[in-house]
Amino acid sequence: MIDSLFQRGAALLAAAALTLGQGGCAAAAPRQPQAEAEPVSSAVSSAPASSTPAPEAAVPPDITPGAETRRGFLNDNVLHTPDQGDIHYSSYIPASYDGSAPYALFITLPGWEGLYFQGVGANMAEDFGVEALRYNDRMIVLSPQLNDWGETSARQAIALTEYFLEHYNIDPGRVYLHGMSGGGETASLVMGMRPDLYAACLLTSTQWDGDLETLAAARTPLYLAIGDRDSYYGPASLEETYAALHDLYAGQGLTEEEIGRLLVLDVRGQTFFSSHGFSDQHAGGQAFAHDPDVMGWLFAHQRQQGR
Repeated sequence: MIDSLFQRGAALLAAAALTLGQGGCAAAAPRQPQAEAEPVSSAVSSAPASSTPAPEAAVPPDITPGAETRRGFLNDNVLHTPDQGDIHYSSYIPASYDGSAPYALFITLPGWEGLYFQGVGANMAEDFGVEALRYNDRMIVLSPQLNDWGETSARQAIALTEYFLEHYNIDPGRVYLHGMSGGGETASLVMGMRPDLYAACLLTSTQWDGDLETLAAARTPLYLAIGDRDSYYGPASLEETYAALHDLYAGQGLTEEEIGRLLVLDVRGQTFFSSHGFSDQHAGGQAFAHDPDVMGWLFAHQRQQGR
């Protein structure tokens, strides 16, 4: 499995190298630990000044808290589970969280170079978790550092979601999922297993690997975002996914307006990526984290209980 990961990773690194060679952005920047309030590069925004992580207190016994902070997130927390093994993740829990009121939950799954064997906190080079803090100051954000983008990691992402729903005061109607690149593949598998856990899902610069029938039955809103010349995946997989899921919804008798509320395909041209400092569209998937139309769409959803 590791050989396969490194073969696929080599292609992603080639895209990142092209970006750097053409004056591209921070997606492939060196990953030295940063001070909490310091951005990783000029292309990356730091968290709002009013957002500060909660002090470590009353940590459930199944969790070993991490000791390293980067970009306001506590890294290498470990959830010990009986069925899915140890799940490593970065976390941001607002200082205002005391368990007395329900908070939203956002889980963002990183791509290649953000996996656990690639270094503690390597996932924090991606911007989605940090940018999410701008949309809701009553939201817990988790970024798992998994070991692949297959079913094992999908089941671990589900286990982490379920654990926080059970052990923290989480609003079950405001649980959100995102996946970038390989993390998007994992997120698509999650959507094919337990879409009922989430209010909405955003996939960026990736392909679809999950079960569309299960997703269509749950009607969890899905946003698919990619470049028209993505150097690793290309847009075909997400375009085919959109068409197939659209047909499933039409077969359920939904109108075009109803389908449009559940399913969005967003294929961007080079102008969008260049405007964010990216020459390579795959590495430029980071730019979607800075688009308020994309991120705002995700966090505007609230799942009705019993849906």
